[in-house]
Amino acid sequence: MGEQARDSSPETDRGDTWQRLNAYAYLSAPERLEYVAIMRVFCGTLLADLAVPDVLAKLAGPGKPAVPLDAETLTARLERLVHWGALLRSSHSVKASSITEYQRSRSRYQLSKLGERIQRDADEVLAGADAAREVSSELLALVERGLRELNELVQRPGGVEPQDALERVSTLFVQFTEFADSVRDFYAYLGQVLARYDLDSAEYQGFKELLLDYVEAIREDVAFRAPRIASVLDLLWPHLPGLLERLDAHARGLSGVPGAGGQTEVRVQRSRGREKADWEGLRGWFTDVDGQGSQVDQLRDATMRALQSLLTNAKRMLRSASGEMSRRKDLLRLARWFDEAAPEEAHDIAVAAFGLYSARHLGVPPASDEAVPAYTSWWNGPVVEVPVALRERGSRAQRGRASAMENHSAQKRHLQEVARAQAEARTAAADELRSAAGRFTDVRLTSAALGLLLELLATALGNARLRRTGVGGPDEAQEFGLESARSEDAELGIQLTVRRSSGAKTVLHSADGDLVLDDLELEIGRAAGSAGRQAEVSVS
Repeated sequence: MGEQARDSSPETDRGDTWQRLNAYAYLSAPERLEYVAIMRVFCGTLLADLAVPDVLAKLAGPGKPAVPLDAETLTARLERLVHWGALLRSSHSVKASSITEYQRSRSRYQLSKLGERIQRDADEVLAGADAAREVSSELLALVERGLRELNELVQRPGGVEPQDALERVSTLFVQFTEFADSVRDFYAYLGQVLARYDLDSAEYQGFKELLLDYVEAIREDVAFRAPRIASVLDLLWPHLPGLLERLDAHARGLSGVPGAGGQTEVRVQRSRGREKADWEGLRGWFTDVDGQGSQVDQLRDATMRALQSLLTNAKRMLRSASGEMSRRKDLLRLARWFDEAAPEEAHDIAVAAFGLYSARHLGVPPASDEAVPAYTSWWNGPVVEVPVALRERGSRAQRGRASAMENHSAQKRHLQEVARAQAEARTAAADELRSAAGRFTDVRLTSAALGLLLELLATALGNARLRRTGVGGPDEAQEFGLESARSEDAELGIQLTVRRSSGAKTVLHSADGDLVLDDLELEIGRAAGSAGRQAEVSVS
């Protein structure tokens, strides 16, 4: 019991974390290129233990980058990798035919799991760190299809075959993991690009098309698929515990090995989809389960931030016409010149770039009547007044008086009058409809009244509930009746009720033409709760 407590203590966890992070040390060492070449030799073989002569031969082999290492230096490098945890000492026995061969081969090394994972990730970063990775949006449709088929198989009588379910679950999570990784990589690249302030017009045009076309297409595809995937997961979720139990009973994998997964034995990292936590991560990608937003919500927010960054770059490029363009690219080029120049050349570059000539001269010239010799130190020289704009904002642009605030009262009054006129016109149209109720065949409605009536009719039909009338097979024609087809406008105090009546014919005359409604009856009255409510009048 005490041993188990020590294994799970915070001090032990911190020690394990420190040991794992220490395995990354060879990537930041001064001899990092040599260490990377050595680790690539070990990653190129499986379960192989190599001695110093073997590593030397592989480093100098065809197709390998030549690393100028002798046997003594290579041995020191291998020992450091063992100390960091990237390599392990081999436990295989050495068979040698001579003492010389034994001395050369007695120290053999093999790759550790942590070292292999670190080197694989490092090679992946080096290969495509600056490339824009395409988002595998087509995998999202495959994820939806796989979930839907798995849900249908789970809910049918007898359930799904364990082997079939195992293959479907593994395929599903491979597709989802690839899609999620491609989304993260692409948006990380997008953030790196949008953080630049030295985009020229050609680069800006390319990134604008990338955002407006590619990013919007990704967002629309995810917005379309996410609710469908979330609904299928909601249907599958009650059956998930039973499905995972059947999968474990069918194929335990490494977790079925005696002693695996215990406190003192081998830790097992199971395949994706075999634990409920994997499914919770999948569900949390498409559904807000913890109140902090789903990954789909974060994707939408990231797209909005990207568009805002694009607008920021557009404003910067517009300001460039007034001389306020960012000089980041020029400053980076100048910094590279300084880095590659000799000390004497660096002084000449500084003189040509800044015109300072020495630290005792400032960029603001003194008054013309005060001639200061070049050998005068700034400690004893006259004080130069630096403008406030240059001192506080670093800007030499002349600023004038701020313009007065524009008065928008006339526009506000105009908009209020337009809104008042529209409200009065709708009120008059409602009064006209109520007064014409029951005698539509004798009254000619205005365009405003007919428009309001069509608006109420469309809302009523949209709110209607259908009921089946008659009995028939699937291939026979069916009739439907309207129930509670009603709409109202509380502000105008008008209500419209629509009922289906076989053989009825309602004709509405208006200035825009005649409207004929077959098999429909209309009732117009005051809305519930309006002042002066009147009885409804039936019209046919």
